[in-house]
Amino acid sequence: MMRICHLRRLARLLAFACMLFCTFGVGSLAEEGDGHSCNKDVMFIFDASGSMSGTDWTNKVPRIDRVRGALSVVLPDVTPVRNVGLIVYGPGPYNKCDNIELRLRPGPNSAERIMAEVRPISPAGRTPLTAAVQEAADALMIKEKPGVIVLLTDGEETCGGKPCALASTLKAKAKDLTIHVIGYSLGTDGAGIEGRLDMRCLAEKTGGLYMAVETTEELIAALRKTLGCPFLAQAVRPLLRLEA
Repeated sequence: MMRICHLRRLARLLAFACMLFCTFGVGSLAEEGDGHSCNKDVMFIFDASGSMSGTDWTNKVPRIDRVRGALSVVLPDVTPVRNVGLIVYGPGPYNKCDNIELRLRPGPNSAERIMAEVRPISPAGRTPLTAAVQEAADALMIKEKPGVIVLLTDGEETCGGKPCALASTLKAKAKDLTIHVIGYSLGTDGAGIEGRLDMRCLAEKTGGLYMAVETTEELIAALRKTLGCPFLAQAVRPLLRLEA
């Protein structure tokens, strides 16, 4: 009986998806609000540097917990229709700059796997964000297929990397690469003027967005915009819940 019910629900989901594609067409459903295609794989870069354990004057919840909370809201809407992977930088001894870990390659329905990776992380290290972007580009195989990198950071590069120079290098060799940068709660001490310009350059040289956010609500909005696919995800999600 349960198998019959499951098949019926699956049939409804397929029928609904067919209706969407017949009504709107593949092209219109494949475009995000900011013009990037939903069928491009995404690597999300999670900042676990020591500063992410800090709090702000108006919110005493550690930044890393607010990021985890925002991801738990956004990822279930995105991952049913887009392959998302995860790179983490920062965990480990503070004086290390090779603390970059590829936790998950882009794959479907990865929300819970990503959350399982970020929940236990204890922020401690430095900010090798340039090297993390390079690793994300390698994981996306940018010479062979299009991809998107979403970098979230609450500070500037602290390991000698050159984000702007890397953007030029990657853009020249990539088939189709876009890098979005979310600067979270940078405040007055999170990054200097040069650091912010570097992060903006990293995004803009690849046709991406640089978004400076301060509140959890702004963070959620930035994640939705950069990880993308809002229309299709919101339409399909109610039916996906029926499968739970």
